[in-house]
Amino acid sequence: YVMLLTLSPYTPTYRDRVAPPGVMIRPHLNGFNIAFNVSQRSTWQPYVDSMHRFLQAYDDKVQEEKNIECVAGRYFIQRGPEDEQKKACRFRRSLLQSCSGIGDPTFGYSQGQPCILLKMNRIIGYRPGAGVPVSVDCKVQKGNESDLRSVDFYPGNGTFDLMYYPYYGKLTHVNYTSPLVAMHFTDVKRESVVPIQCSLNGEGIVNDVNNDRFLGRIIFTLSIGK
Repeated sequence: YVMLLTLSPYTPTYRDRVAPPGVMIRPHLNGFNIAFNVSQRSTWQPYVDSMHRFLQAYDDKVQEEKNIECVAGRYFIQRGPEDEQKKACRFRRSLLQSCSGIGDPTFGYSQGQPCILLKMNRIIGYRPGAGVPVSVDCKVQKGNESDLRSVDFYPGNGTFDLMYYPYYGKLTHVNYTSPLVAMHFTDVKRESVVPIQCSLNGEGIVNDVNNDRFLGRIIFTLSIGK
């Protein structure tokens, strides 16, 4: 009991096993195989519905009501007592542009140009990139590189802005919404299973551990039919 009293409910005492960050994608319905036929709405509508549900917390009005405008390009370090509620920076879904679901409610799935969202796992106190924003790139994983001809990244050129870090934990950073990078696969080979690897790149990022497919990278397949 005395030892428990020395532990903080806000910050883990030992964090050596959680950094660097892993990543996850949305939508995530049937494992990591995203497969649909453009002409069959029933095959891609579940992905679209999943995206809309996930992005509800990122609606512009919600973000404007709960969070604050921050200075881009630098960490948002908040001093004060450990148990003091922390402010969170706005991440509006409109920043995702063509992948926001605003202009195109189908996120490109109805045209065979699907959007996929990437987010880093939350790590209390972590400052990714050592002062330089972490970026994302995608390539064919063990296959014909020409199968993936074009990918657009949002916001900007596909980076996680520093202002969303560090994260202070769910007890005090209650309105925090993880920043996202949207990957818009605008030209992928049709009628074929295309294995894709999307990776984080930046100082301190690890993305080449063979037995961990989520550490600094994620591997999934795209299968787009007519």
